[in-house]
Amino acid sequence: MSRTFDVICMGRAAVDLYGDQVGGRLEDMQSFSKYLGGSPANTAVGIARLGLRPAMLTRVGDEHNGRFVRETLAAEGVDTSHVTTDPKRLTALVFLGIQDRQTFPLVFYRDNCADMGLDAGDFDGAFIASATALLLSGTHLSQARTHAACRAAMALARQHGTRIVLDIDYRPVLWGLTSPGMGEQRFVASDNVTAHLQSVISECDLVVGTEEEIHIAGGSTDTLQALRRLRSLTAALLVLKRGPMGCVAFEGAIPVAFAFQAVQLVFDESGEFLTTQQLAPGDAAARALPPAAGSPHSGTRGPVFLEPRGAFVRVPQ
Repeated sequence: MSRTFDVICMGRAAVDLYGDQVGGRLEDMQSFSKYLGGSPANTAVGIARLGLRPAMLTRVGDEHNGRFVRETLAAEGVDTSHVTTDPKRLTALVFLGIQDRQTFPLVFYRDNCADMGLDAGDFDGAFIASATALLLSGTHLSQARTHAACRAAMALARQHGTRIVLDIDYRPVLWGLTSPGMGEQRFVASDNVTAHLQSVISECDLVVGTEEEIHIAGGSTDTLQALRRLRSLTAALLVLKRGPMGCVAFEGAIPVAFAFQAVQLVFDESGEFLTTQQLAPGDAAARALPPAAGSPHSGTRGPVFLEPRGAFVRVPQ
């Protein structure tokens, strides 16, 4: 069955304002650069840049920032036919900084924001059926209105054979678990959040999250234990994001332990993947070798960490 879209991305769409003075405190920023923000919106752009066909399902405000979000998505090749303009709410806004390798301060301005006005009236079965997959943002499970919208979209997805993807997208502050100024805090244990996430995970075909997000979804700060709990709830592909080390995708049973092997990817002059080269233990933190002379693509990229038992890896290009 041919479908119009590969993925519908449902949820957060915002404006991110990044401080230009990298290395400074957010308090000391004097100027900011504007970018598209919100995990589902950024995912939609990434999908488009990979040559696939994404659509965005969200709301924006009837103001300058809302128009910026819509126009940026469209310019990137994302379908915006279901980016609804909310006449009463403002587009979400986030202030962010890069202070050092471990400190990334951010403050969310999302109180009563436009994308949290999304409801089941913003889409219908024909739209959900037009995509191979529906991607949901975990943040939109945090409030009753958007939770109901997500549930409605999931029901239509099941009815029409559209696969369901959950991006856990856990920000404790957006679940009311921290003070409003603690946007950078990535993990706070919560039985309530865990229960909310687990209530939908059994209906998903793919679940994606960082280690902290797998912890909250699985209800344990032991990563393998959390993964096993998720596996007991669903046969979905479970993807554990590991930052610069790529990700680990678990198709079946969760392995007893992780035993990573460091490799580099080898590409030809056209950018086509050829093979992998195993690295010695001492080379695991080595940087990728530069491309061969005269070619923008050939050479090696790495290191990449492969889990040989019970999982495989998708690596950032």
